[in-house]
Parts: sequence; C-alpha cells; structure tokens
Amino acid sequence: MNLIDYGFVPTMMPEDVSGIPARITAVHKERYELVCEYGYTFGRLKTSIYYAGGFEDFPTAGDFVLIDYNPDGDSRIVKTLKRKSFFSRRNPTPGKGEQAVAANFDYVFVMQSLNHDFNLRRMERYVTLTWQSGAVPVIVLTKADLVEDCSEQVLASQKVAPGVEVHAISTITGFGLDVLKDYLKPCKTVVFLGSSGVGKSSLVNALAGQEIMAVGDIREDDSKGRHTTTHRQLIMLPGGAMIIDTPGMRELGMLDDVSVGLGETFSDVVSYLGRCKFSDCRHQTEPGCVVRAAIERGELPKERWESYLKLKREANFSDDKEGYLRQKQQWSKKMKKNGGIRK
Repeated sequence: MNLIDYGFVPTMMPEDVSGIPARITAVHKERYELVCEYGYTFGRLKTSIYYAGGFEDFPTAGDFVLIDYNPDGDSRIVKTLKRKSFFSRRNPTPGKGEQAVAANFDYVFVMQSLNHDFNLRRMERYVTLTWQSGAVPVIVLTKADLVEDCSEQVLASQKVAPGVEVHAISTITGFGLDVLKDYLKPCKTVVFLGSSGVGKSSLVNALAGQEIMAVGDIREDDSKGRHTTTHRQLIMLPGGAMIIDTPGMRELGMLDDVSVGLGETFSDVVSYLGRCKFSDCRHQTEPGCVVRAAIERGELPKERWESYLKLKREANFSDDKEGYLRQKQQWSKKMKKNGGIRK
C-alpha cells in the first residue's frame, strides 16, 4: 500500500519522532480505522501520550498520524502530524472544548438542495468556516432536476460568496457532475458539508459509479432526510480522489477567531470597514459612517451587513463566552438607562 496515493507527502514526517505514517479513514469512538504501508488496520491512541496530560491533538478522519504498527492486533497511535486544513465543532461534553471533525482536505463542497433546504444565511456560515479551515469552498446546488430554472439561486449564491465557484447538479439526470470531477483529482480530498437530505450520499455514489453509501428517505412535507452517515469516514473513489463524509458537519459552530473566513466570505462588507470618519465608529448613529451610507444608497445589502455582524458576534461569544455575556449585560443596562432597549 502506497500512502502517497492517500495524499501523504514525505516532508510531513518530523525529524525527531519515529513511527510508521498512516492516515485515519474512519473514527469509531475510541477505535480508528487506518491505512498505512502494510494496508488497512485498526489503531487506538497511546494513553501516555494522548490522555496523561499530553499535548497531542486528538486525531480525526483525514488526519495523518504516526503509529507503532502491530500486525496481530490494534496498532498504537503515537502522534498526530501537522494539519494543512481542519474542521472542528463544540464538544458535546461540557468543558471539553472543541472536537476534531475532519482534517487535511483540499476542497469543501458546500451543499444545498434546490428545494426547501436552500438557505443563503446557512451558506454564508459554511463558506466562512471553510475559508477559515484552510480549504477552498465550492458551492454545490443539488437536485437541479426538481426545478425548471435554477439561475436565480445560482446568482444569489454568487452574490453571498464572492469568488466562490457555484455549480448546480442532479444525481438523477447526471447534470453538472462532469464539472465536479475537475476537483476530484488523485490524492486530493474533498469534504461534503450540508444538511440531512441534501444528497451527500447520493453524490458519493454518483461520483463513485457504484452504490457505496446508503441513501436515506426524504420527508415529503419539508424535504428533509435522515442522516445515513453514522461515523466520520474517508472514502477513496475509483479515480484516486477521496471524500470525507461525517454526521458532525451539520453541527459546526464558530469556535474562535474567524477573521480570515469572514474577510473572504464578506469581502464586499469588509471593503467599507476602516473608511468611516471616526476610527471607533460603531456604524450606528455616528456621522460620516461609510457603512451606513452604503446601505442607504443600496450599494451594500442590509441583510449582508446583518449576517456579517451575526457571525462575528457568534465568534466573539465562542471565543470568550463570559466576556461576551458581560458586554451584552452592560449594553442592556445602558439601553435601559437611556429609555429602554431598542427592538
């Protein structure tokens, strides 16, 4: 087995640590599926390194790790190698910080279906998180066979994600699938990010040319479906590209500073910042506010500005929950003192 086919680059190997490189292809709670030069195997984290006050990052699907290979049982994972891109979410266990979801991917297919699932605000969030992760977002609008004309949705997507490629596809008719194959090159890894029922499993099967993932039923009343992926996993397609599908992607939240992601996703908004008359302008009632003037002239859509503020507030909340709550409490007291909270 050649790990280079799975995206491994020899320069990833640290000089001062021994072990056999491997890539994690699936996560089953405390047990990991791995691929290494000896083929497919299983592994567990070495307790003294990962649990006993160690500083190693807990690995996830897509991670490259070093292992002490065991041909007769589970190998020991001894180190998580440096990541080029990374997705995480809030750990369901209070006080546990963030939880790794996917690592070392090149593209993220931000998927929304052309039915009830189409949501521009969610799209902005996912694109922001993708830019922040270190990967390149690609917007994929699924189920094009359900609408007569999707040009309006494509245009709307392009407006909320400047510079991001937008593709409408149908796994039923095959429409648009050839374009997606341009991203699925050997050794490249793509993450699928989208709600249940958006067609992630169907797209995996269509790109693979065979049914390798179960497809869930869709509810007729709201077009939502069941999550058919039950664990984080990396899938190798026949052409050599890899896909990471995971049930955790729907729960991604703002975890820390997302200045890079916000700057890329909201480049139209950011272009107005720092140009106001006062350097500490809050863009509310201050004279000479460039942002407010742009909104009044119709140059900057009000909903784009509000989306930017919402995601930025969420990031501040995640980064410093106590500080954010104190700030909100102080603002509330100030509004009451000035005659009541504005709605």
